[in-house]
Amino acid sequence: MSRKANCWDNPVAESFFKTLKIELVYDNSFKTIEQAKTSIFEYIEKWYNRKRLHPSLGYKTPYQVEQAFYQIKNVA
Repeated sequence: MSRKANCWDNPVAESFFKTLKIELVYDNSFKTIEQAKTSIFEYIEKWYNRKRLHPSLGYKTPYQVEQAFYQIKNVA
């Protein structure tokens, strides 16, 4: 196991937070914490999970992978 805060701990999470910062946080100046929370929530739920394709997921969205998982789980 690597040291604390080492990027090799969880490359998927590190990649997500890098993308979040580059695509949303650095381009905006939020006036309140609530405004930042709302903006981040909308980014994740409306864009990242439903529209952004991921190479680590076979170029599917996280939403598509989740739906496929629950369909398989309900069939079994």
